Amino acid sequence: MDTALLAAISMGRDLLQKNEERTSLNKDSSESERNPDGRVEPAPSFILGFHQDENGHWVAELSCGHTQHLRHQPPWQSRTWVLDPVQRSARIGQPFACGWCAQGSVSANLGV
Repeated sequence: MDTALLAAISMGRDLLQKNEERTSLNKDSSESERNPDGRVEPAPSFILGFHQDENGHWVAELSCGHTQHLRHQPPWQSRTWVLDPVQRSARIGQPFACGWCAQGSVSANLGV
């Protein structure tokens, strides 16, 4: 017999009784809101341009003022488009989720 079945039998459970599970959070709960601590969601950022760093890696310049390295390092990061100038230029003006803006101000000395 299956171990789980034997365990259920030994605990005296009725195996035909349906187990009703409740969700831990209701959909209308304020705890399930995206920013329950009251942080304002950052405005979406857009790619303004690209430049290469001192190691030759491509860096996106974002409308929020931040920058983001965009490396093509398979199998960890597959971004073949950063190697092609035509595909890079096609990304200019496209929305980009800035990780720095999403974190918010994590330190008092950050000017965010």
